[in-house]
Amino acid sequence: MQTPGLTHLNDKQLERLLTAVHRDLVACPLTPDQLMTAGLSDVYDRVGFLRGLDKPSVKAVLVAVLAERRRR
Repeated sequence: MQTPGLTHLNDKQLERLLTAVHRDLVACPLTPDQLMTAGLSDVYDRVGFLRGLDKPSVKAVLVAVLAERRRR
C-alpha cells in the first residue's frame, strides 16, 4: 500500500512540525510519542515515512514541500 506522503497535511501543520524539529522540541528520528508530547497528535500518524530520517533530512523535506506549495 502506498502512503499519501504529506498531501493530507495542510501548510499550518507542516509549519508546526518544521518549527518543532527546528527548535528541538522533537528529536529525529521522529517517534509517535515525541510528536504527541510536542502537541502534534494531529500529524503523528501521517508522517511515518519521515520517522527514519535525521534532522537535516526532515527539515529539507518539509521546507521543499512548503516551497512547492507556495510556488503554485
